[in-house]
Amino acid sequence: MTEPADLAERVREGDLRIHELEEHADYDTAVAARRLVVEGETGTELDSIGDYGFPAEAAEPNIENMIGAAQIPMGIVGPVAVNGEATAATDGGAADGEYYLPLATTEGALLASVNRGLGVIRDADGATARVTKNGMTRAPVFRVDGVAEAARTVEWVADNLDALRERAESTTSHGELLDVEPYVVADSVFLRFAYDTKDAMGMNMATIATGEACELVEAETPASLVALSGNLCSDKKPAAINAVEGRGRSVTADVLVPGELVEDRLHTTPEAIAEANTRKNLTGSAKAGALGFNAHAANVVAAAFLATGQDEAQVVEAANTITTMEAREREDGTTDLYASVSLASLEVGTVGGGTKLPTQSEALEVLGLRGGGDPAGSNADALAEIIAVGTLAGELSLLAALASRHLASAHEDLGR
Repeated sequence: MTEPADLAERVREGDLRIHELEEHADYDTAVAARRLVVEGETGTELDSIGDYGFPAEAAEPNIENMIGAAQIPMGIVGPVAVNGEATAATDGGAADGEYYLPLATTEGALLASVNRGLGVIRDADGATARVTKNGMTRAPVFRVDGVAEAARTVEWVADNLDALRERAESTTSHGELLDVEPYVVADSVFLRFAYDTKDAMGMNMATIATGEACELVEAETPASLVALSGNLCSDKKPAAINAVEGRGRSVTADVLVPGELVEDRLHTTPEAIAEANTRKNLTGSAKAGALGFNAHAANVVAAAFLATGQDEAQVVEAANTITTMEAREREDGTTDLYASVSLASLEVGTVGGGTKLPTQSEALEVLGLRGGGDPAGSNADALAEIIAVGTLAGELSLLAALASRHLASAHEDLGR
């Protein structure tokens, strides 16, 4: 049996490269050997990094040159009371639409704040959530000689959507091509392909399918492919097109909170929260030139992504969220608080990628949403709805803390 120390020595002697170790030993041995190399080179003991609770082979599709695992504290918030179209269609291990949402973070007070918001939402008879649009995008860029060739290419695409759909869908048994939207800039033609990727987040699925479709575009038009991703997708970077058109799931959640509940539980008024939202999230964000108009939506989304195995870099698109807070007057003159979040580009899945890792798989199992749903896509839709309600709770709690001037004292009380 090959020992980690022997493999590490071969790397030091130049006989093996550090990325070749899995070719000469089992995965855990290779990881241990690589850790010995790093410890020797840096003088750093990697005891904590090397103390992980799953077989290294389980992470093989997700990482290269593995030396261990980064352990992030994980907690739960909830129950999340959600009246959703997808959540209603899944048994989810839930009782009456209530879910425990795992969140992984190093930010103290985050889960406490979200839990406070969720408590108010539960007492207000729960939140409603709906996925309003679904489409994972990939946008290749082509070169043409000029505007005339660009127009010919765009016309051909419009006339041959069925042929493009057939070619794209030949690469996947699950994905469906929904649309191809052309954009022309001088001698560049961008084609923004949008797919229904069911329960997968679907970025790899969309990339492979689009690559196949691009071969047909090149064969039938004057266009030559320059890059399979032309940044009009737009993946893992702030982009107005995602805030407007959406990417992945577009999901909205809302709740009507009775005014007396706002005063008793959040220690402020609907009017004060609505004003804080307008001046902070709307006016302040506009002045800053922000694409998102929210307090800290990415906070909850990032923690949910880490816990459930989503692509953490796509949190940037989730930051496009718009938060709405409105004081609504009753007939008796008192006011309630209408609260809502609209996440235009929430990219989530329950199959593939990091969702297969043991820890993240367990977190999805807590939600009752591990693996593919029936019908296909329902589990990912349900996850989007639950994350949206968690985000709404976080927005409600933080804005209430700001409106009541309790933000600093809350962090101080929690020792954060």
